[in-house]
Amino acid sequence: MALHPIDVIVVGGGHAGCEAALAAARMGARTCLVTMSLDDIATMPCNPAVGGIAKSHLVFELDALGGEMARNADATGIQFRVLNTRKGPAVQANRVQCDKAAYAGRMRAVLRVQENLELVEDEVMGLVVLDGRCHGVILRKAGNLMALSTVITAGTFLNGTLHIGKETVSGGRRGQTASNRLSTALREVGIGIKRLKTGTPARLARDSVDFAAMEPQPGESPAPFFSWAARRGRMFHVEHQRPEPVPPTFKGGGRYAPRMFHVEH
Repeated sequence: MALHPIDVIVVGGGHAGCEAALAAARMGARTCLVTMSLDDIATMPCNPAVGGIAKSHLVFELDALGGEMARNADATGIQFRVLNTRKGPAVQANRVQCDKAAYAGRMRAVLRVQENLELVEDEVMGLVVLDGRCHGVILRKAGNLMALSTVITAGTFLNGTLHIGKETVSGGRRGQTASNRLSTALREVGIGIKRLKTGTPARLARDSVDFAAMEPQPGESPAPFFSWAARRGRMFHVEHQRPEPVPPTFKGGGRYAPRMFHVEH
């Protein structure tokens, strides 16, 4: 596969990778985002929330810098709340529960129509390092991919390990493989790797829950949006040329979520 010369390589298609690729491309840099699965770009975790304590300010900062997460969350949110309203403003935070499929689908559409950005489905096997400087990456299928700058946002896939009961296996998420070769390559150039633990909460059988005994917790109205665009009442819509429809309405959004999100090019 022949790839044109580029300025920035971004490895990984999670939250950080999407923002890094969009930031570089929107600044005019020829950018390539490399991910092991194009279908899994912007896949949210088991708790599909954006914001919360210690994280919501990062979402606001991304929006102020022209990022996409705030707009994507506002466009695909199903419940909007401000946490800790009974306490002072220093510990209050916005949190949006998003539709997982809609969030990922819209973000993929944004990436695919972004000028200066190319998406590549491949695995990074190593780094091209010359004279102590990274000049690109080595792809499993396409070989060497050279660029002026390389950004690694591989996240939990780096040497990923899954603990299921007493069983421990290597893996990423939902049957995907871990990025073990890239982990080795980073160690070989002197970059240390440490593991952060996450935990999947126990699941409850829906038929075993007595919903009548529970107190509903609806979202707030008017919704506390993250993005300036949503707070200014803009309608949001993604124009894209490739056949990946973005839901025109989002399940459960009601009057809390904007219906369409418009991306200016």
